[in-house]
Amino acid sequence: MTPRNAGRRVRELLLNLAAAGGAVCILVVIAAVVFHISLILFKTGSMSPAIPAGSLAVVREIPAAEVRVGDVVTVDRPGKLPITHRVQSVAPGTGEARTITMRGDANAEPDPAPYVVERVRLVAWSVPGLAYPLAAAANPVVLGATTVGVAALVTWVLWPRTGPGQGAGIPGTRKGGRHAAA
Repeated sequence: MTPRNAGRRVRELLLNLAAAGGAVCILVVIAAVVFHISLILFKTGSMSPAIPAGSLAVVREIPAAEVRVGDVVTVDRPGKLPITHRVQSVAPGTGEARTITMRGDANAEPDPAPYVVERVRLVAWSVPGLAYPLAAAANPVVLGATTVGVAALVTWVLWPRTGPGQGAGIPGTRKGGRHAAA
């Protein structure tokens, strides 16, 4: 294999990997919108040992009527950060609302007041330790560097190559842009 062929194979591989990564990102965004899925980061250890601090969890929004005792759910609190704890009890409320009491697995006492909710986010699964790298990747410097790196990769991969017996990167042309004779 010549160095030129090796370079071409590397470019094609990198472009295919970038395309596959982009396709996966698009599918994940579509699934998140369609299925009401999002991510939450655990900053405290109130759900340890089941979900330790630094975990990343995938959550799905559901109606409060579907909440069961033992579920781990995230509820929004007006003027405060959302809270994710295990459901201890569920009582009917007005209309679609439910009144739920919750407690963190590592906490001795239930949360101070019950929550009246119409929708919650149910924890589907979690991965310990993944919150830290994800939070670091959300840093503007990291996002900017990633953008520049991907742009440089795409430019390198798609840059026209010319050489002996090759056109200017356009099939069916010779150097100088004239069409090849048939």
